[in-house]
Amino acid sequence: MQNSKQNIRNLNFPEIKAQFEAMGEKSFRAKQVFEWLWKKNAGTFEEMSNLSKDLREKLEIHFYIDKIVLDDQQISSDKTIKCAFEVEPGKVVEGVLIPTSSRTTACISSQVGCSLSCTFCATGKLKLMRNLTAGEIVDQVVYLRDQAESRYRQTLTNIVYMGMGEPLLNYKNVLRSTEMLTSEEGLGISPRRITVSTAGIAKMIKKLGDDQVKFNLALSLHAANDKKRSQIMEINDSNDLESLREALEYFHEKTGSRVTFEYIIFKDFNDNLEDAQELAAFCRCVPCKINII
Repeated sequence: MQNSKQNIRNLNFPEIKAQFEAMGEKSFRAKQVFEWLWKKNAGTFEEMSNLSKDLREKLEIHFYIDKIVLDDQQISSDKTIKCAFEVEPGKVVEGVLIPTSSRTTACISSQVGCSLSCTFCATGKLKLMRNLTAGEIVDQVVYLRDQAESRYRQTLTNIVYMGMGEPLLNYKNVLRSTEMLTSEEGLGISPRRITVSTAGIAKMIKKLGDDQVKFNLALSLHAANDKKRSQIMEINDSNDLESLREALEYFHEKTGSRVTFEYIIFKDFNDNLEDAQELAAFCRCVPCKINII
């Protein structure tokens, strides 16, 4: 039964090494397995061809690998590839490959569903079912990267955590996934090519600063006064603009990183001159760029 086994991709390298030593295996085998899991993205222990059959059987007894499965895929006329990935029966997340003339971006999910109920977001109409593991997050990137290379002969240049879910409410797995995406043992992608987008959770933005993350941070702003923002984003009731301003200043002080503000224009709601002035005033809190959608 899988429930009696450990998800091996939830273990870091020292933990895998300790497990191997407990099984009487050489420590260098742990490094081989770690590379199979993250650099080569193996989906089964049988694929790990430089391990003995006996060791592969041991791994099969004690562990499992939490691989996602492609459930559906659509390709649009502009070459965008939209994928539905099944993480377990009845639980599906979306990942999207967005190729342009200057970059190729993988937009990935961090949760199955979402708990924040932003009015403009389709995922907000779904209930939160669970967090994705670090492995399930990385799997989306690997699949979309392979699609970019095989279909379009393009290299994946950017990764954005802007799919289903609020990344900062799955903090541990999101950070672990960025670690594996950027490390030499993983995919070796520059952290400056990765952007994590949040609806705005002040204490977790500060934690990103404390952890001195190297990836980019984007804030879904969409209105620069509390009354309007709360109308479309319930999270603003508990994380108002002043608390976000303070958190972003702290984040920038700790990391030196420029912040991106995402601002969707809604007709007759946040598109007048006063809205623009409020946006400009708020965005002066940190070095930034503004993405008008």
